[in-house]
Amino acid sequence: MRLLMIKIMEMLKCYGNMAMINIPAWMSLISFENLRKDFINHYTFNNMLHFGRGVFGSDFGSVAFVISKIKCLSYKGVYMRLFDKQGEVEAIDEKEKRFWAKRRYYCSGREYLSVPGTPIAYWLSHSFFDTFGVKQLGEVLVTREGMATADNDRFLRLWVEVSIQSIGFNICNSIESVSNGNKWFPYQKGGEYRKWYGNLNYVVNWQNDGFEVKHNYDVQTGRVRSHNYNGEYGFREGLTWTSLSISKISVRYSPTGFWFDSKGAMGFAENKDDLLRAIALLNSNVGAEYLKIFSPTVDFKVGDVIQVPDLATESKLLVDVTRKCINLLKQDWDSFETSWDFQQHPLIRCASFSRKEMETDSKKHIQDMNYIEDAFTRWSNECYLRFTQLKSNEEELNRIFIDIYGLQDELTPEVEDKDVTVRKADLQRDIKSLISYAVGCMFGRYSLDKEGLIFAGGRMEDKFSYYSGTFADTQDYQLDGKYSLGELGSKFYYMPIEGKKALECWKVDADNIIPITDDKYFEDDIVEKFITFIRTVYGKQTLEENLKFIADALGGKGQPRKVLRNYFLNDFYKDHCKIYQKRPIYWLFDSGKKNGFKCLIYMHRYEPDTIARIRTDYVHEQQSRYRTAIADLEQRIANAGTSERVKLNKSLKKIQEQADELHTYEEKIHHLADQMIAIDLDDGVKHNYEIFKDVLATIK
Repeated sequence: MRLLMIKIMEMLKCYGNMAMINIPAWMSLISFENLRKDFINHYTFNNMLHFGRGVFGSDFGSVAFVISKIKCLSYKGVYMRLFDKQGEVEAIDEKEKRFWAKRRYYCSGREYLSVPGTPIAYWLSHSFFDTFGVKQLGEVLVTREGMATADNDRFLRLWVEVSIQSIGFNICNSIESVSNGNKWFPYQKGGEYRKWYGNLNYVVNWQNDGFEVKHNYDVQTGRVRSHNYNGEYGFREGLTWTSLSISKISVRYSPTGFWFDSKGAMGFAENKDDLLRAIALLNSNVGAEYLKIFSPTVDFKVGDVIQVPDLATESKLLVDVTRKCINLLKQDWDSFETSWDFQQHPLIRCASFSRKEMETDSKKHIQDMNYIEDAFTRWSNECYLRFTQLKSNEEELNRIFIDIYGLQDELTPEVEDKDVTVRKADLQRDIKSLISYAVGCMFGRYSLDKEGLIFAGGRMEDKFSYYSGTFADTQDYQLDGKYSLGELGSKFYYMPIEGKKALECWKVDADNIIPITDDKYFEDDIVEKFITFIRTVYGKQTLEENLKFIADALGGKGQPRKVLRNYFLNDFYKDHCKIYQKRPIYWLFDSGKKNGFKCLIYMHRYEPDTIARIRTDYVHEQQSRYRTAIADLEQRIANAGTSERVKLNKSLKKIQEQADELHTYEEKIHHLADQMIAIDLDDGVKHNYEIFKDVLATIK
């Protein structure tokens, strides 16, 4: 491209014209900067049609232009932009409409030369050009591209995969990281479009100051494969952004304690206020408009962001509003269990836990009147308020920057709802999330009487001997004395009524095996455990209403308990794998399509004898039940009438198929059970899941 353009201009006579259709990479990429400067200083851009993508199908974009072999820096060429959104593929007729609309721009070579990097940014107004040549963001912000480990499967994990005790949080420097002895450390790796805070999903193996990463040699060349560690910036507070994005840039605050990836570049400032100002500027409409100049493609490079003009002086208002935005997004991020700072499910935190006095046998008792629907309403209001506050804050920041840069005639402060990256309440998603949280409580990952992550690897002793501080039947308690209802919101105080015994209604599953079957075959049946969870948390007086609300939210048909059973049988695991990015922490042992037998285990509580216990305590028990059911059905069929016999034969066929499926499955699981296989959480889900793939559900 470069050589062709140069050669044609050399072949032209003076005052001659070159007309060309080309891809637009030369207009902005830094690798073509010298070419642009040379052409602007020696030739004149007459006109240009900037097509965008779609003229030649799903292309890389195209541009048609005419350049004259004559120098005239003051000449204003005529330009037309036939697309709205960068990267969007449009039909020819859409481009024709824009052409006849005659949306023209006029720009001279002298104006191009005033912009750092000399991009052909013809669409900029004179007000924009006037902001260049003063102060750039690079004077207060140092940006660095992160490391390339050269083997992410080996060195990176989702934080949920490994033992929480092996992760070093809030580490300030390399010396502290070595002395603490942690293996894994938080890692910025880009992620989805999200501003201000979040996308904190990964950890990197940086044990002993990254010894394994730094000594990952290529077998053939003997050279270290990984590179770009940026050691002096490791663990430093800063900002980060997703390098590759078809949307706008989304910049997030990064607390102390992170390493960072090549696709999760970071920026650092000596002053905290400067850092917050930089985050605000880059997330603003003003920053986005400048980045259209320096990063017109889908890749926001470290050298691009620091070229944005930095005209904002110290502003307490600007910094305060930025802090509020970060706090709002942190609240949102921590409301979901994929955050390591997740404390409690919002539908529990937002429950009112109201009490109603009831007369029973001439005695006053206090009944639970807690509705999940009410909790969801409060949660929905909280999310909406957070959404509107964030949108208002972002628009205020836009107004501040528009005023500072004098771009009132060019930009508006409004923010579209789709660009507000805080989550709104979603009934089905949030109910599924509550179910997931309940399963976590069943396994001991979470607790009803303690906030935050309770067990995610480490020592097993005494971890699962506690009972919840909530009670299913609050009739046994009267208002008096001091007792916290499991820290579930407002404080309520109880003491036992004389002569009554507290009900032990909730405890963690003892053997780390929870069966999922198409009927209640086991005491620790997952549907019954979930119902106990709902009764324990929200009270038995509202149990049926709450179960119906959950079933309706799931969208199933039939009685609530049937809907719940179908969800656990068919959809829970798919949702779990989706939430955990195909790295499930609860593993589904699955006999097959006939639902002969399924059970969940918690990976972090796996022991070498777990599969043996699944086989002897559950699979064999289920086989026995099938044999009994088959014998019973055969006897009933022999004595049944014609119409009843048809129904019974249908039931017999189903159970026989399940029994046959389970027989085959027992042989597979027997083989693994005898091996007493141990796993290492550091190996991650992908590796460990593969070991047991013959008896586990396929991850989709």
